[in-house]
Amino acid sequence: MKTSVIVLAGGFSKRFGQDKGLVLLAGKPLIIHVLDRVSRVVDEGLVVVSSESQRNAFKPLVNSETKVVLDKYNVQSPIVGALTGFENASGEYSLLLPCDAPFVSKEIASLLFDLCVNRSAVIPRWPNRYIEPLHAVYHTKSALNASETAYREKKLDLRSIIANLRGVRYVSTLVLQQIDPKLMTLFNVNTPEDLKRAESMLK
Repeated sequence: MKTSVIVLAGGFSKRFGQDKGLVLLAGKPLIIHVLDRVSRVVDEGLVVVSSESQRNAFKPLVNSETKVVLDKYNVQSPIVGALTGFENASGEYSLLLPCDAPFVSKEIASLLFDLCVNRSAVIPRWPNRYIEPLHAVYHTKSALNASETAYREKKLDLRSIIANLRGVRYVSTLVLQQIDPKLMTLFNVNTPEDLKRAESMLK
């Protein structure tokens, strides 16, 4: 079973004044933290960006085997990034991640891939029913079709992809905590304060 990781890096962070994936954590861009964490559980990596200038900025950072692809449509939305990733991924299953999750767990990624066999998606879900569509594994072809349908219907949030999928499996964060007790895999660097917290965690 061939697998891919799709990292969405098209957004510009006003809080950081630059692309979040380029923000340095312990001297290394966030995007590299994410890719390095899951490199051993996927067969290929893709970084999806929204502009040519972003592509030029990210391409020198990633290894030669990682594709940096440009959003298919000129609309800033995670669904466009996801759609572009699914279209360019060659893996049967794809792990969809944000570019600001430096502690993503390779063990949890591996578990999600295992659980996704014969499913259209496996998505972490909190006890309050909140879901994590950007830390999930999808059957690539099914997710591409679902993304295109959602885009045509002008439904641009990631949950619209899931609404168009059949055979979705949800995995409780309580289960994931058995592997990652503090659920660091779901930690996102959204603010400079989060970055300081991440730096102290690394130490």
